[in-house]
Amino acid sequence: MNPKIRVVVVDDSALIRRLLSDIVNREPDMTVVGTAPDPIAARDMIRSLDPDVVTLDVEMPRMDGLDFLEKLMRLRPMPVVMVSTQTQRGSEAALRALELGAVDFVAKPKLDIEHGVRELGNDIVDRIRIAARSRPRRPSAAAKALPGLAAIGKRMTTEKLIFIGASTGGTEALRETLVRLPADVPAILIAQHMPPGFTRTFAARLNDLCKVRVSEAQDGERVLPGHAYIAPGGRHLRLARSGANYIARLDDSRPVNRHRPSVDVLFRSAAELAGPNAIGIMLTGMGKDGAVGMRAMRDAGAYTIAQDEASCVVFGMPKEAIAEGAVIEVLPLDDIAGHLVEHLVRTGGRTNRV
Repeated sequence: MNPKIRVVVVDDSALIRRLLSDIVNREPDMTVVGTAPDPIAARDMIRSLDPDVVTLDVEMPRMDGLDFLEKLMRLRPMPVVMVSTQTQRGSEAALRALELGAVDFVAKPKLDIEHGVRELGNDIVDRIRIAARSRPRRPSAAAKALPGLAAIGKRMTTEKLIFIGASTGGTEALRETLVRLPADVPAILIAQHMPPGFTRTFAARLNDLCKVRVSEAQDGERVLPGHAYIAPGGRHLRLARSGANYIARLDDSRPVNRHRPSVDVLFRSAAELAGPNAIGIMLTGMGKDGAVGMRAMRDAGAYTIAQDEASCVVFGMPKEAIAEGAVIEVLPLDDIAGHLVEHLVRTGGRTNRV
């Protein structure tokens, strides 16, 4: 029998500590080994108990939860799930927590907290299980964009398109990849598993950091070079055509692989319409979403890349894509942007059939 997942709960509310402990302890594969009312108490508890996962509130006495998370991930990286009213829909606190190294977040309800937290019980324990299998990374230093393609005498055909799929750990993997890309790369379409309300804020944060223009995709808009389009939370993103132009299409059809947006939906549209002019990239994430779609991309002549296990927070989606025979290159996260630019320079306007 596998050992139980050992959890420390950090929250200033005695009620929340009790509710979370009850939710975790009713599961046969996990147990709460300690609870702390603030980060100062949690610090010593984590040191002595060495838990597998920490759940962490944001607003607490003696030290803010985000400040504690930053120190924890710098000195002792470990799986953290934020459970807080501050991680509500579209909140800066949730995205900041992911930037600092939290694996995931759950938004506590602001009204009728006891009933609301119990209702979230399955969601909370699912995220704890995912976190327990993750490999948190220390936040990386800010990276500089690579030289533009025009600066090295290359001009890409507008037919080239880049497609990226990601899930758990993907927000930071996307940031680390996109900030390195020059402004004149081909258009990028992204399916990142995120709940509704967060993708617009996430896109705006990336747009402030990147040379490429990053935005939440709009239904029917033209897909242009030098732009990155992120699927809105809760909607599928597909590539489509309108005359001679590529456009983004959004829809609310059923989830695929339990996800909407689904990476498989995006990658299948890439295989059907872009074929050998597509480049597919699979980043960190739990599950198998995107593996079949990436195989379709490769079969259609696309060039495909997967993030390697050592640099993944969760090596689920890349592993499944590799097992599917969908992947041409397996690379560390830090090498993906550079390799992508080298591939574009090497192939120029030619197709990528292999």
